[in-house]
Amino acid sequence: PRPSGKVSCVGAAAGSEELREPSGAELRTADTGAMGSMFRSEEVVLVQLFLPTAAAYTCVSQLGELGLVEFRDLNASVSAFQRRFVVDVRRCEELEKTFTFLQEEVRRAGLALPPPEGVLLAPPPRDLLRIQEETDRLAQELRDVRGNQQALRAQLHQLQLHSAVLGQGHGSQLAATHTDRPLERTPLLQSPGGLHQDLRVNFVAGAVEPHKAAALERLLWRACRGFLIASFRETEQQLEDPVTGEPATWMTFLISYWGEQIGQKIRKITDCFHCYVFPFAEQEEARHGALQQLQQQSHELQEVLGETERFLSQVLGRVQRLLPPWQVQIRKMKAVYLALNQCSVSTTHKCLIAEAWCATQDLPTLQQALQDSSSEAGVSAVVHRIPCRDMPPTLIRTNRFTASFQGIVDAYGVGRYQEVNPGMGVLADRVDPLPTAPYTIITFPFLFAVMFGDVGHGLLMFLFALAMVLAENRPAVKTAQNEIWQTFFGGRYLLLLMGLFSVYTGFIYNECFSRATAIFPSGWSVAAMANQSGWSDAFLAQHPLLALDPNVTGVFLGPYPFGIDPIWSLAVNHLSFLNSFKMKMSVILGVTHMTFGVVLGVFNHLHFGQWHRLLLETLPELVFLLGLFGYLVFLIAYKWLRIMAAGAASAPSILIHFINMFLFSRSPTNQPLFPGQEVVQSTLVVLALAMVPVLLLGTPLFLRWQHRRHSRRRRQPNEDKTGLLDVPDASMASQGSDEEKAESPGDQEEVELVLSEVFMHQAIHTIEFCLGCISNTASYLRLWALSLAHAQLSEVLWAMVMRMGLSMGREMGVVAVVLVPIFAAFAVMTVAILLVMEGLSAFLHALRLHWVEFQNKFYSGTGYKLSPFAFAVEDE
Repeated sequence: PRPSGKVSCVGAAAGSEELREPSGAELRTADTGAMGSMFRSEEVVLVQLFLPTAAAYTCVSQLGELGLVEFRDLNASVSAFQRRFVVDVRRCEELEKTFTFLQEEVRRAGLALPPPEGVLLAPPPRDLLRIQEETDRLAQELRDVRGNQQALRAQLHQLQLHSAVLGQGHGSQLAATHTDRPLERTPLLQSPGGLHQDLRVNFVAGAVEPHKAAALERLLWRACRGFLIASFRETEQQLEDPVTGEPATWMTFLISYWGEQIGQKIRKITDCFHCYVFPFAEQEEARHGALQQLQQQSHELQEVLGETERFLSQVLGRVQRLLPPWQVQIRKMKAVYLALNQCSVSTTHKCLIAEAWCATQDLPTLQQALQDSSSEAGVSAVVHRIPCRDMPPTLIRTNRFTASFQGIVDAYGVGRYQEVNPGMGVLADRVDPLPTAPYTIITFPFLFAVMFGDVGHGLLMFLFALAMVLAENRPAVKTAQNEIWQTFFGGRYLLLLMGLFSVYTGFIYNECFSRATAIFPSGWSVAAMANQSGWSDAFLAQHPLLALDPNVTGVFLGPYPFGIDPIWSLAVNHLSFLNSFKMKMSVILGVTHMTFGVVLGVFNHLHFGQWHRLLLETLPELVFLLGLFGYLVFLIAYKWLRIMAAGAASAPSILIHFINMFLFSRSPTNQPLFPGQEVVQSTLVVLALAMVPVLLLGTPLFLRWQHRRHSRRRRQPNEDKTGLLDVPDASMASQGSDEEKAESPGDQEEVELVLSEVFMHQAIHTIEFCLGCISNTASYLRLWALSLAHAQLSEVLWAMVMRMGLSMGREMGVVAVVLVPIFAAFAVMTVAILLVMEGLSAFLHALRLHWVEFQNKFYSGTGYKLSPFAFAVEDE
């Protein structure tokens, strides 16, 4: 509904301008634009927004929730660091860095952030400081708790290593080595004052990582020249690593040495290997007491560590509860400030001025949203349309059904503004969007099905797509991360129609897993042939192959009610018959599809007011296309209707006639189909060739004449300065007489016509169309080729797998045992080869037929999408 009153605004140039009610003409224009979306993109206009400074943030936030407008950057020449709200953007970015730290801490703890609940609006600017303070406090608590936890774990790890060193039994082994019993070479009497009377045995005990133990032992032996005894043992239990938290095995060592210099070397080497070195008492009782004390300290430290981890879990719980809504709110706040940075500031600094693209039918909603958002500020925001000579963006609304079909068109190129849309749009002014302009939604699945026609394969594809459609609202299906699954799920409705159309064409071809089905009685009778042709036993013995002659009375009873007669699956010339049928069908479908594309170009010319293109482009194109290849379709239909079974043996060849048509000759052995055929063919070729110079020179010469006429009018002496100011420009008059539209700076400038560029563009278009009619018609023969390839591949798979399994055994038990793996292999190869590989091949060829052969007849694809400022993208 339109707002029921007039709204005022304090603007840059107008102190209290009023936005008037839309007139009847404007309402009719909006309705026409809505109906125009049935066949082309919606009408999009450029609007100017005057946002009061106090309510600018709220207004833009509300626009982000609605997703109606696409802002234009009015500060393109201003650096990003010099814009008005750059400080607020930086604060949001700093908060996002802190959020990233908190999120990583949650993931490090093996937890997951729940999705935010409900609809979260962008917070008021005053809440930014509160969120920042609480976030910094949570981050600091996490850092402190994590630091304490790491320190406690490292201390506990050292205590456990020390306990392992003391409890490994190194002391008893070395004690046996250093007993005081005399050796064989030790003198019985020590001389007083000897060199070694003050030497005593010292110990170095510690732990080292297992992969360093061998290198440490070798280096100690070589550096100390054997003046030590080392003992290395693995710990009996695995100890938790303080950094990674994973259990690991350590090597404990005990080194006994003589001399202070040797001890210094040992300490330096252990430091280089980052070993843990612990004190080691010589007495057994002292070591036992130290071990008990270490165990008591470890127990106390584990209790403190448990309390620390419980407090950490409490902090992480608060982070899980607060972080998801904060992330959404700050992202929205940042997006609002980035949008405000695209606005310009009025000279009075009382409002912000923004320019945005908006659909015409969304203008009442936009106006109402701005009025509601700025009501608390005391002054209301104002929106009004302004003229613009730039090409507006393209807006085509889609729903979950039409999105995949429109994606096929947009992959070729986004349509030019108000250009005929070959995809699938929706009526935007309805609560329940209805499909409109169903060009691609019909032709794409149908052309795919022509190449993929099989009832069984199409039914499997249909059921697979139907399962995805029925489960589309389940969260597990939506959030699946597999890329292949996401690709299939995004095109589920496309697959649904492709499978459904394939079932239809499969009934036409009468193929179900390459087998024909007799749904109706056959139109051929063998009994009549046997009764009237004199088939004797001797004749049957000499002729293993029998031919049914439709000229014999009672043999051919009539056409099969639907599709191809199943008796053709038993015929030897089955492939020849399908070759002829599918090749002619491909030519007919191709010419019809291309002609439809040329006709759609008429709606573009009428909409953009380019009447000259109807006579100078569309008409010559239709004459050229239908005069040559439309005549070929006529020959196919005429021969099918005129030539009966009795004259089939002497029927003329269409291909020879078509070749003779271009050579202006005739074949004595190839009789004409109708009287005067040579005259008709020669006339059509001459007429088609005559259309080439019309296509090449018509539009450039007309544009040159039109440009000269406008130039003479501008140079008329009776047009003075006053007249120029009073008379509106033609381009402005075509845009409407809205009083709110201001004149853009470049409206009065004369557009210079570069004739060489026009000729070059028209020459490229002429060559592309004329040569494309030949190559594109031949390109549609891929419908015939891929259809035969699919049928033959299905036949080979059936003959090499299923038929072999069915012929292996006749007994019930043997058949049951053999058929299980054979049917499994047949099912796997059917899905992998025929459904996936052949389906992908047919999909790509159907895509090429639409892009190259169909859309280039009327669709330029040189536009750009309307990207409205919406928080839905931010939430993703």
